Amino acid sequence: MKFSTILSAIGLVASASAASLQQVTNFGSNPSGVKMYIYVPDKLAANPPVIVAIHYCTGTAQAYYNNSPYKGLADQKGFIVIYPESPYSGTCWDVSSKATLTHDGGANSNSIANMVKYTLDKYKGDKSKVFVTGSSSGAMMTNVLAATYPDVFAAGIVYNGVPAGCFYTNSVNGWNSTCAQGQSKATPQRWAQWVYDAYPGYNGSRPRMQIYHGSIDTTLNYANYQETIKQWSGVFGYNPDKPITSSQNTPQANYRTDVFGDHLTGVWAVGVGHTVPIRGADDMKFFGL
Repeated sequence: MKFSTILSAIGLVASASAASLQQVTNFGSNPSGVKMYIYVPDKLAANPPVIVAIHYCTGTAQAYYNNSPYKGLADQKGFIVIYPESPYSGTCWDVSSKATLTHDGGANSNSIANMVKYTLDKYKGDKSKVFVTGSSSGAMMTNVLAATYPDVFAAGIVYNGVPAGCFYTNSVNGWNSTCAQGQSKATPQRWAQWVYDAYPGYNGSRPRMQIYHGSIDTTLNYANYQETIKQWSGVFGYNPDKPITSSQNTPQANYRTDVFGDHLTGVWAVGVGHTVPIRGADDMKFFGL
């Protein structure tokens, strides 16, 4: 009897620690067929924050769940993580169509925003603590979501992306070699216009942004770092050439952190290619979690 009681207790502990990545199929309108996966920790905070974590080309929700630190951090802090999955062959994100670059335009960005709304409603999430981050193609989508849904996201962290609108091809899931090679250059005002055009008439607050890029990235050329800094500097009224502070060897050796204002930080990773490794603890600090 005692042995069976012990086994029963072990079973109860196992069932109480059963949080895992789960697919959600009924999250609402999903015009572009993006898949939704979610991680809800066993110890969920009251009115939990929500982080959207977006994979790279060739990636999946499961791969980003396995290889990024957010699951473990969610267990510690009680927030929810949404892992979208691209519907396309090659699993890049649509950051190139007019629809995805438009608020409620009926493309990938729209589907991901609907995942957030579903999660906030179902779990009574804190609408003021919704964040987005991603790597490579997921980083590009992070910039797109910050532009198209500034009313949804409080902050975004970009790991080796390009400015919102840079990959525009007027086709779904198109590849823009000019942008990828770092040859798309514009003024801060022109880059900012892509953000304004993504949600015409919007005059509310916009997400704080942190931009990481590797100095030897040739997949999404390192020149896209400065163009992304120019974009958000244009939006926030900062000087992209004169950070308020510039800290060498921060947050680690060979990284430089530039603060352009309360809403924009850049991290330039010398000697790092594609992509900068995710810095989970630093992400939590930037998100205020």
